[in-house]
Amino acid sequence: MRVAVVLNHDRTGVINRLGQLCPEEYGGETAESVVAALQEGGHEALLCEGDKGLFGTLERFMQPDSQPRPSGMVFNMASGIQGECCSTHVPAMLEMAGVPYTGSGPLGCGLASDKVITKRLIRDGGVLTPNFRVMRCGTESTGDLRFPVVVKPRSESMSFGLQLVHEPAQLRQAVEVIVTQYAQDALVEEYIEGREFWVALLGNGELQVLPPVEQDFGERETRFLTWEDKMHMGVAAPQGICPAQIGSNLATMLRDISVATFRACHCRDYARIDFRVDRSGKPFVLEINSMPGLGMTGAYVLAATTAGYSFSSLVNRILQIAHTRYFGIGIP
Repeated sequence: MRVAVVLNHDRTGVINRLGQLCPEEYGGETAESVVAALQEGGHEALLCEGDKGLFGTLERFMQPDSQPRPSGMVFNMASGIQGECCSTHVPAMLEMAGVPYTGSGPLGCGLASDKVITKRLIRDGGVLTPNFRVMRCGTESTGDLRFPVVVKPRSESMSFGLQLVHEPAQLRQAVEVIVTQYAQDALVEEYIEGREFWVALLGNGELQVLPPVEQDFGERETRFLTWEDKMHMGVAAPQGICPAQIGSNLATMLRDISVATFRACHCRDYARIDFRVDRSGKPFVLEINSMPGLGMTGAYVLAATTAGYSFSSLVNRILQIAHTRYFGIGIP
């Protein structure tokens, strides 16, 4: 099968430069590894940009014909270029063009990218998430929020802009930084002292819950992941432990809550849910990532390899899951 791996690396393929530039992008090295994995799986793979030229590229590569089923698919790794809800842009383009693709659709990407909406959805379903407020000035009432609090952009990933605030006097400046730098509301939520776990999911109807990964902070003072950590630039960066050393009761809770969160946010094919577990053993969902990174050293791939997948088999499994979702059968 022809598979186009779509990412956003070159940000020049737009008609106008308008709106907030998406700060996140997939590394070219990871995308090239996905291309190699697909080729190893017997597919003809092409790496291309998710920009204004995407439709022409896909038409030339996939050569649509009269067959009852499209001749190709997209492996979506596009985070977007600019504007609101950037992660929804390529899925929406593909929906309009009738091109099947891996991962969540515009709805799932949009819900998952808005941390406030995510929290409200899962809280309505009975899932614990840290108490929070949405702020634009930093002078709004904090209500019953307990300090310290985590302040972060409402709709960014990769821990962009994340700050830990210990007292109310610091809050206004922290919120102003978010609003000014990211042109969006600030999410202010209680910091949960405890352990951090990431749970990877694979599938749709019957989800495979991969072994949980614990972030081991060692003895360092900052006990949460920063942007520098996720970009492998931090000092004494946390190490992922997989499988996490936890009891069966907590493992069951993490599994069940992960599935419930995946369903509530209308995700598809694969995702990752991030938790904090407090000192009494209660798990709180921080957020869901509808397009978790597939970097070789990342938590999603670590969980998959612990479950017995090679990188190549994981990538091709994601493609098979998406194909089955569309057509009811795996790739012939």
